[in-house]
Amino acid sequence: MSVQGIFYLIAVILLVLAALPIGSRGVSLALLGAAFALLGFSWDAITAG
Repeated sequence: MSVQGIFYLIAVILLVLAALPIGSRGVSLALLGAAFALLGFSWDAITAG
């Protein structure tokens, strides 16, 4: 599995956890999941440098 795939997998897990009715203090799991999804999407552009 590529690094990009791992980032997408982490994003999906975090977004599923954000949808559950559990309280998370401090950091928003949905925003963290969106950040990992964006990182996975832009990984080719980041590492092409």
